[in-house]
Amino acid sequence: MSGSYDDSVGVEVSSDSFWEVGNYKRTVKRIDDGHRLCNDLMNCIHERARIEKGYAQQLTEWAKRWKQLVEKGPQYGTVERAWCAFMSEAEKVSELHLEVKGSLMNEDFEKVKNWQKEAFHKQMMGGFKETKEAEDGFRKAQKPWAKKLKEVEAAKKAYHAACKEEKLAISRETNSKADPALNPEQLKKLQDKVERSKQDVLKTKEKYEKSLKELDSVTPQYMENMEQVFEQCQQFEEKRLRFFREVLLEVQKHLDLSNVASYKNIYRELEQNIKTADAVEDLRWFRANQGPGMSMNWPQFEDDEWSADLNRTLSRREKKKASDGVTLTGINQTGDQVSQPNKHSSLSVQSNTVQSVQSSYNPFEDEEDTGSTVSEKEDNKIKNVSSYEKNQSYPADWSDEESNNPFSSTDANGDTNPFDEDASPAMEVRVRALYDYEGQEQDELSFKAGDELTKMENEDEQGWCKGRLDNGQVGLYPANYVEPIQ
Repeated sequence: MSGSYDDSVGVEVSSDSFWEVGNYKRTVKRIDDGHRLCNDLMNCIHERARIEKGYAQQLTEWAKRWKQLVEKGPQYGTVERAWCAFMSEAEKVSELHLEVKGSLMNEDFEKVKNWQKEAFHKQMMGGFKETKEAEDGFRKAQKPWAKKLKEVEAAKKAYHAACKEEKLAISRETNSKADPALNPEQLKKLQDKVERSKQDVLKTKEKYEKSLKELDSVTPQYMENMEQVFEQCQQFEEKRLRFFREVLLEVQKHLDLSNVASYKNIYRELEQNIKTADAVEDLRWFRANQGPGMSMNWPQFEDDEWSADLNRTLSRREKKKASDGVTLTGINQTGDQVSQPNKHSSLSVQSNTVQSVQSSYNPFEDEEDTGSTVSEKEDNKIKNVSSYEKNQSYPADWSDEESNNPFSSTDANGDTNPFDEDASPAMEVRVRALYDYEGQEQDELSFKAGDELTKMENEDEQGWCKGRLDNGQVGLYPANYVEPIQ
């Protein structure tokens, strides 16, 4: 930092001009300000980079959350794809803003940091080498002129004091002439005082004028030297200003995504995805998959070929096909070994219980409003289904003696009924899909790896389980495709 000259002590600054003694310090201070401005610019870039990173993270979290909600929600078809296109846009824009953050920190921030390190060199005793060199240059250029200026100020002060003394001596002499009590000797002393003061005025005036001439003689050299040092400071500051302008232009290019081709493509693709949404196509899909266009196993007349010798084994797989109905087969009256299945000896009864459960379940219903959880609702629906099936009236030809009914609690030999485990629903368990599975039949579920669903019945002999998706759809799925959620 700059210090004050000893030669300038007592010199009064008459203006705020650069040429006044010590006013060069503002130019020297500008060098220190340049170093501080580099820090400010780096902090500015760093804060903007943090904003870009935070915005990218928020976009990613938003896209992930809403993508899951839309995919698991009731929206379907082309409008669902158009809606999900917004989440894809957010993910792509998030990547671009992360690139902006990387450019700001890895390029712009580092560039300013390295330039500052090369332009400013710290000294052992504090301060910067460039500041000391500028201050020493100004001190050296100003010292001769400041010394002459000090002499001028002293000569001026002496001259003004002599003039004041002369006026006082003349005033006293004039007043003594009007005083009759003053003797001639005293009057003579006052007259001598006036004469000496006039001579002092002439001497101090001559010295004052001479010092001014000497100051004027060194002024051109003073101005030249000061200009030279100032020009060096100007060149140093010009480098900083040009560098700042260059960095700011690069920051602008990194922030301006409107000129990035991939950024334009994101919104061009988003617009195309939205325009592909077709209400007619979605309505046609819903009609075919959820409405009157669905296939139906309409009741048909079947011959009564009930055979006491032929019995069909009900597999868990066939029992779980709720959409195909509940199939009752011929039963061996003696309770002995079951014969091979006969496709002509069965009678199918259509059951809509599963569909009623699915249509009445609302995954977005507020639990607090109803006072019961979703699992409790499903338990109630399962009980209603069982009650519905028990109350169905079947032809009298299907009834057997209790002792010969394999669906009773015990068979003829007193063993437990192998179908008892199906009569009561198993404890519901939440599971997570390990792989993607696309249902091959209408009573099978479709899900993707990572989706969660509720297992309603345990695995049967063919390796199938009955479960319910979060949207309420009930159906079958391979047991080895899921794992319990811990």
